[in-house]
Amino acid sequence: MKTTRAKVRFASVAGIAAIGLVLTGCSSGGSANSGDAQNGQDSRGPITYVQGKDNSNVVRPLIAKWNKAHPDEKVTFKEQSDQADQQHDDLVQHFQAKDENYDVVDVDVVWTAEFAAKGWLTPLTGKMKIDTSKLLPATVKTATYNNTLYAAPQTSDGALLYYRKDLVKTPPTTWDEMMQDCSIAKKAGIGCYAGQFAKYEGLTVNASEAINGSGGSVLNSSGAADVDTSDAKAGLQNLVDAFKDGNIPAEAITYQEEQGRTAFENGKLLFLRNWPYVYNLAKTDGSSKVKDTFGIAPIPGKDGTGASTLGGHNAAISVYSKHKATAHDFLEFLESNETQKFFATQGSLAPVVGDLYTDSELTSKLPYLPTLLKSIESAEPRPVTPFYPAVTKAIQDNTYAALKGSKSVDEALKDMQAALKTATSSGN
Repeated sequence: MKTTRAKVRFASVAGIAAIGLVLTGCSSGGSANSGDAQNGQDSRGPITYVQGKDNSNVVRPLIAKWNKAHPDEKVTFKEQSDQADQQHDDLVQHFQAKDENYDVVDVDVVWTAEFAAKGWLTPLTGKMKIDTSKLLPATVKTATYNNTLYAAPQTSDGALLYYRKDLVKTPPTTWDEMMQDCSIAKKAGIGCYAGQFAKYEGLTVNASEAINGSGGSVLNSSGAADVDTSDAKAGLQNLVDAFKDGNIPAEAITYQEEQGRTAFENGKLLFLRNWPYVYNLAKTDGSSKVKDTFGIAPIPGKDGTGASTLGGHNAAISVYSKHKATAHDFLEFLESNETQKFFATQGSLAPVVGDLYTDSELTSKLPYLPTLLKSIESAEPRPVTPFYPAVTKAIQDNTYAALKGSKSVDEALKDMQAALKTATSSGN
């Protein structure tokens, strides 16, 4: 899954809605560096902003605009790679080294709890407080840990169902309806449905959506493993059965975002679960065969709109920054309506400001926004835990085994439950 803005106009993907959970054994970490968090809150000066590769050319123009208006508080852009795991490890390395030069960092929403629990992010309280009243509530939750805001929601994201409106007049509203429509795909000689099923973070997203959309969950409200249930089984079984009967093409086991997009644009799929960035590319790519024949809808669930995984990125202030007053103002700059519009039009990144989803200027350029808002509003988190790397590995390993047929769904969920229990109890 593209958890960075790594490809052309990629919407940031991997996301969770942090629900302010008090996770056993982890609540003390957030205050471990309280002294560092207080230092520099009145200090202004040059800062560094750290983010993944800016292939969409969103960050550089914004920083140039900021620097023109703030010649004594210039921002330097530290560009990371386009790989999410490398970005994560880079941040961890610099946090552990107490690097003062990583002032504001772009944090995938799945990392917020982890970094906050370890005491690396400055709480946005007191002098650091930001106004969240105009923001979508779901995005604020992604930046919240233990009932404290630790980051500024910067961009959001939600899944969309792309479909061939020349073949299906009305998009399916439930999973069963979509599977029934697969007969249309077979008659047309094309694949029916694909998502992201390669063994990487995108599989965690798709597995979570299947499980949540069937009424299950990976972790319960207390952060404990809760995946070995009948509802979770129903969700995972849906994916396994679709692979078995060919409704999901066999080659989709290798699909990340781009492989699915390419297949859909080439007219080889009836339905595609993907992110908003696909819309503009499918409309404008010279090689796209579906420019005028595709529509968009919310992803289907058990009884209606499915539970999209909430994606997005947050901007956080390192506790080791020496110029936190400037860093705070830069966060507010990123959340301004003007910046949020630029994110949407330049990079197809979903705004975190609620009113922009009905802004006539934006919706005329990005007609998928109202549908995307429905997706975000019905979105569910991936597991909220400071131990996310071990948790996502447990989901990926066992889901992939079930899809490949090397484990039954029952075996996969039993093994997933055990691995999740180990991960969340020990933090490995």
